[in-house]
Amino acid sequence: MNLSLENKVALVTGAGSGMGLATANAFAEAGASVALADINESAVRAAAEQLVAAGHKAIALRCDVAHDGEVKAMVEQTVSTFGSLDAAFNNAGVQSPAVDIADSTSEEFERVTAINLRSVWSCMKYELLQMRKQGSGAIVNNSSIGGLIGLPGRAIYHASKHGVIGLTRSAALEYAAKGIRINAICPGTIDTPMVQEMIAKDPEAMKEIMREQPIGRLGRAEEIASAVLWLCGPGSTFVIGHALVVDGGFTVH
Repeated sequence: MNLSLENKVALVTGAGSGMGLATANAFAEAGASVALADINESAVRAAAEQLVAAGHKAIALRCDVAHDGEVKAMVEQTVSTFGSLDAAFNNAGVQSPAVDIADSTSEEFERVTAINLRSVWSCMKYELLQMRKQGSGAIVNNSSIGGLIGLPGRAIYHASKHGVIGLTRSAALEYAAKGIRINAICPGTIDTPMVQEMIAKDPEAMKEIMREQPIGRLGRAEEIASAVLWLCGPGSTFVIGHALVVDGGFTVH
């Protein structure tokens, strides 16, 4: 299968760690020039420097995806540096503490929605302005198995991730005939810093999740990266508006 992205330009948000970092590295290995964006500037700068030292083309961009102006600047800087935008992985996101809806706060709802959902709309908006000019491009939005199912205590997070799939499907229909493919990915429980933090705060919840994990282990960030690359690459040119589940069988029950 051809996963080559030679001479392509890719943008990854939340690229300082976890799935974003693994995907940025995979884009670079596949031959793409990569813009790594993250609110954690030192992490993303170190990641980009490693790629450049290994002979790849990469830049680091500090971006708070909850702010439209910073998102606009992120896309513009990517295009001004590399000349185009061929692939984007809108990955930046946050987890929300497990809490009953009656005990949740409006501040937490606004925070999670701003980063997990509104930022995906904002990133797509500015990415699509460029891709529409080119008449080509591929976007993958990071949803979650939480975009497909419900779990007690996770309503705010799951609402944001359900929203990502809705945005993806509608946008995919708008741009399918314009040479631009938009899809989503729905990771299961992946061994990332976010999940490690969740385990530390609520080990019992993680034991419950692992009992429901048919494959018997957490996913690896590189396994998500492989799926994102396929969705952005020449092997998936007939895939439009799809929410690809990569969860070790969790949602098959």
